[in-house]
Amino acid sequence: MNRLTLLLFLFFLLPLDSRAQHIDKSLFMGYDTAFVLHNRSSGRMISVDTVRAAERLAPCSTFKIYNTLIGLELGLLKGPDEPWYTWDGVRRNYDAWNKDLSLREAFRVSAVPAYQILARQIGPERMKTYIERIGYGSRDISAGIDVFWLGRPGRETIVISADEQVALLNKLLDGKLPFSEQNVAILRDVMRVAETEKGTLYGKTGSGMDAEGN
Repeated sequence: MNRLTLLLFLFFLLPLDSRAQHIDKSLFMGYDTAFVLHNRSSGRMISVDTVRAAERLAPCSTFKIYNTLIGLELGLLKGPDEPWYTWDGVRRNYDAWNKDLSLREAFRVSAVPAYQILARQIGPERMKTYIERIGYGSRDISAGIDVFWLGRPGRETIVISADEQVALLNKLLDGKLPFSEQNVAILRDVMRVAETEKGTLYGKTGSGMDAEGN
């Protein structure tokens, strides 16, 4: 099986079930997987593979969490449903990217072109300042302002581990990162994946290529 990295970071508004002490590894379908679950009510941490969870990898589109927050803080983004990304007319492999998008829509379909424009608007100096203040992974954006989070063969990107991602999410929820409550609330809104009687699920996916281009 070719190596595939797929990262999904989730947090919950409601307390997790304190009885959840085991994760069925068959859910990962044989993939070499890092999965970290932190119960914010009890402080309990569950990790299916502590070595993999400590391994730093390119964040890919999970970086949109912080790209969004930085854009909001700088006033480059407004509300979640206001017009934002204007399609440039270039047809790309993902049909959902080939149209104008609001912030909510761009986040949901993980529109790379929209976020590359945002990163260029933020610029290297301001992006680097926020990366340092956040303490994001290796803090290396030298690959280029609009690609430094995108894993590709032969490209040295910023890297961060699953453990570090979870730690940052906890700091974000605790109000310990340099973002206003208003902008964190907007982020939470666009990150909402599903609501059930058991709680609200938030998340962001991110996928990249292996050495064979898969």
